Amino acid sequence: MSHPDFEASAHYQQGLKLVEEMFGDQFRKGMEASANSGGFAADTAAIALEMAFGAVWSRPGLERKQRSLVTIGILIGMGKPRELKNHIRAGVRNGLTVLEIQEALIQSAPYAGFPALAEAIEATVEVLIELGIIDKGSKTAKDRGML
Repeated sequence: MSHPDFEASAHYQQGLKLVEEMFGDQFRKGMEASANSGGFAADTAAIALEMAFGAVWSRPGLERKQRSLVTIGILIGMGKPRELKNHIRAGVRNGLTVLEIQEALIQSAPYAGFPALAEAIEATVEVLIELGIIDKGSKTAKDRGML
């Protein structure tokens, strides 16, 4: 069950604001509803809002665009394409260009490996098409029958 102290904290409120700016109103409402649900993972959502977004993402020292690049690289290395999709969307909202996203993908190859890169490219292409940023005809290795 969500603890009322979370909702009262400045970091929690900053986290809600940041999530809305980075992911949109619907995503923020979902996070907030989860945090306030009283369900099994309610505190997990509240902690994510307060700590990850309210405290870490809101720190000085790096711009959001830079934090997006770092996060994208970590998610590629971890092999987390579903979460990568969220952070590609956020990265675009935070000002990343297609070229910068592409270079982050390429930079990951020697460190995360080509299988992780192929999954990341597939997830990224899906999001960039969804956002209308690249052509719907863009093909991935999977689309070409290579995976």
